[in-house]
Amino acid sequence: MKIIDSLQWRYATKKFDNTRILPQEKIDILTEAFNLTATSYGLQPLKLVVLQNKEVQKELTEHSWNQQQVADASHVLVFCIENTVGEEYITKYFDNVKAIRNTEEKVLKPFREQLVDSFKNKPVEEVSNWASKQAYLAMGNLLTVCAIEKIDACPMEGFMPAKYDEILGLNRLGLTSVLVLPVGYRADDDMFADFKKVRRSIEETIIVL
Repeated sequence: MKIIDSLQWRYATKKFDNTRILPQEKIDILTEAFNLTATSYGLQPLKLVVLQNKEVQKELTEHSWNQQQVADASHVLVFCIENTVGEEYITKYFDNVKAIRNTEEKVLKPFREQLVDSFKNKPVEEVSNWASKQAYLAMGNLLTVCAIEKIDACPMEGFMPAKYDEILGLNRLGLTSVLVLPVGYRADDDMFADFKKVRRSIEETIIVL
C-alpha cells in the first residue's frame, strides 16, 4: 500500500519551487532507475540528458510552449532515442552480454544475426517509433520512482524536439529528444497539489478473465 499511497501523492506538478535543488543522491537514483528500465530486446536505444542549468532551462522554456516548469525545476530530464540502431549498435550490445554473462558465442550468434537482419530491413521511421516507445517505458518507470522518492515531476510531450536537439547539441551525438521530465519540489502555492485525482473506477478499467 505504500506504493499506492505514493502514486496517490504524485501529480503533474504545475509549479516548482525554484529555490530548492534535488540532492545528488536523488539524481543518482533516477539515473540508475532509467538505466534499469526494461526495453525491447534489452537494446536500450535511449539516453537521458540530465540538465541543471537555469540559463539553458530558461532558453528551453520558450520551446516548451512557455511551460514555466522547465525553467523552475531543479533539473530537467530529456529522454532521447538513438538515431541509428544498426549492425554496429546491435553487435556492441551482444558483446556486452558476452562480457557480463560469459555467454558462449554459439548461443548468442543466432539471436544477434536475427536482430541484425530484422533491423536492417526496417524503415527508419519504424525504428524511430520503436525506440520512442522505449522512451515512454523509461518515463513511466521514472514517474513511479519519483513518487516513491517524493520527487515532484511533470511529464511533457509539449515541446519542440528540433529546438531542444539544437540547443543541447543532441544532433552531433546522434540523438533525438522525445520526452521531457522536469523534476524537483512542488511550490507551496501550487493549487494543483491539493486537487483530488480524477480517474475512472477500477471496475471500468480492469478486465478480469
